Amino acid sequence: MAMHFDLTDMQLMVNVASMQSMTKGAERSFLSLPAASNRVKNLENHLGTALLYRNSQGVTLTPSGEAFVRHARIVLRQLEHLRGDIQEYASGVKGRVRVYANTTAMNEFMPNILAHYLGTHQDVNVELRERLSYLVVKAVADGSADIGITAHAGGGENIEFLPYRTDRLVLVTHQDHPLAANESVDFDSTLAYDFVGLSETSAIHAFLLQAADDLGRVLRFRVEVSNFEAACRMIASHVGIGIIPETAGRRYVKDLPLKLIALNDPWALRRLHICVKQFDRLPVFAKELVSLLVKDAAADKQDLN
Repeated sequence: MAMHFDLTDMQLMVNVASMQSMTKGAERSFLSLPAASNRVKNLENHLGTALLYRNSQGVTLTPSGEAFVRHARIVLRQLEHLRGDIQEYASGVKGRVRVYANTTAMNEFMPNILAHYLGTHQDVNVELRERLSYLVVKAVADGSADIGITAHAGGGENIEFLPYRTDRLVLVTHQDHPLAANESVDFDSTLAYDFVGLSETSAIHAFLLQAADDLGRVLRFRVEVSNFEAACRMIASHVGIGIIPETAGRRYVKDLPLKLIALNDPWALRRLHICVKQFDRLPVFAKELVSLLVKDAAADKQDLN
């Protein structure tokens, strides 16, 4: 039996899978919920297999659904490549680059990079999402992201890793805090104190919880905030201590009564990498963003020297 697939159906299934919700997937596809549900049911009937498990909490992919979404992402990605290749010959064509990054890259490096990139690429939009480093690699591997910035340089078939930047996570305390007398500490010794953390949606939040769990300890968040500046101001007000990238800490220690303390744990040193799946197959406009990131890395090395 010949099978014919509708691109709208493919994009709908990708969106439903990404959002784990039929309602949100329909909204993202600019479809009403009844229209989206009908499309999925017709697709399932056409294929002769269920694509989604439906329950009161939302939807998840069946094994057949996972296979469909994996191939749908490949097809849709190829269409993005087509757009990129003919972009300079066709007016009004829009491109979209999906970038996944860990917390440090998301907050410290990407704003300036994207400001420059978007200023020279008026017809390209960027979808930027924050994820834990290993999930960044997974997203690039399965095609849900075009470019990743990660501290996890391994895993994924046909993934290429390019050195990006090096940054270090540091402990931040008030100048009068008992730990401020130290120049370096073990993460384990900080867990007796209350923490100021980023929100639970940030990758660094989950990373620190896992680091504490690996030690068999509990990390107590006294308050959670949305960004590094808010965290530093809370720490400066004696609310707790925190762990943030050293690049961010250096900005705020100039004006606030803070102390930056090195962490002895090996994971505190973050070697960031750019990761892509088969660079040669990226759309032209995505390659140009990778090139800009590589130039940024080279400039950073020159500054360090």
